[in-house]
Amino acid sequence: MTDTSAERAPRGSAEWATRTERSNYATLRLMTWISLRLGRPTGRAVLGLIAAYFLLFAPKARRASRDWLAHALGRKPSLGELFRHVYTFAATIHDRVYLVNERFDLFDIRVHGGELVKDAVARGAGVFLMGAHVGSFEVMPAIGRQQPGMRVAMVMYEDNARKINDTLAAINPAARQDIIALGKLDSMLQVKERLDDGSLVGILADRSPGDEPGQIVEFFGAPASFPVGPWRLAAMLKRPVILMVGLYRGGNRYDVHFEQIADFSAATRENRARLQHAAIEHYAARLAHYARQAPFNWFNFFDFWESARHRDAR
Repeated sequence: MTDTSAERAPRGSAEWATRTERSNYATLRLMTWISLRLGRPTGRAVLGLIAAYFLLFAPKARRASRDWLAHALGRKPSLGELFRHVYTFAATIHDRVYLVNERFDLFDIRVHGGELVKDAVARGAGVFLMGAHVGSFEVMPAIGRQQPGMRVAMVMYEDNARKINDTLAAINPAARQDIIALGKLDSMLQVKERLDDGSLVGILADRSPGDEPGQIVEFFGAPASFPVGPWRLAAMLKRPVILMVGLYRGGNRYDVHFEQIADFSAATRENRARLQHAAIEHYAARLAHYARQAPFNWFNFFDFWESARHRDAR
């Protein structure tokens, strides 16, 4: 049952966010070392061992994977499916090394709905790109090669921003991304400047690491909490929002999907909250659509429904 009026801070969100980002960062560093020294074919051969290791020795991630796949598949997942889930995650991290180094020739990237981005770039109109921890957001530079003049700035929390930039610099010193760290006095001003300059501003809008309020919506048959902050920002700055999902299809193939989720251009103080709530519900519904298409691309290795259950129990 959808509750569009309730906003609650996710319980325990700081703990799982810290644990998950620390795990992702360590995995990325390991995969970077393997990829740069052994090459993509050899590196991919090692992925199975890495996936097996994490499946065996990361019990919280294993339980989260089992819970997610049970929701997505409608049945208890097999051990092979749990392995496939972790392996898919490791494969996208491995590919990140080559994408950062602009080895786009190694990949078959198919774009769906790309005219939305092309039109926005041609108009010089800054828009928000709302992504999620589903598949890979790192395929965006490859698409930028096909869209002259496209610039992307990522918005993320300060600690994550520092880790991402440090890791990218280790992979390729020339690859530092344009990242806007949240929590600073001038964060919103920086976002507005990028938008006014015609940039695409990317945010992963399916989770937050702090005590940010969340909106409870139905997601795979159970209530789940989605952060309000990204949508509040888009509404305050009166910008269109495009969903971007880069699904990994195995081998060297990615399917990148763009679709418009909301347009806050006409938002007012009176209707802003209603438009935000409707946008979050639409985002959650479309995210579920793509997650059903590619359930092994879901990379939230924690109990996604826990905070909503806690709210209902009070």
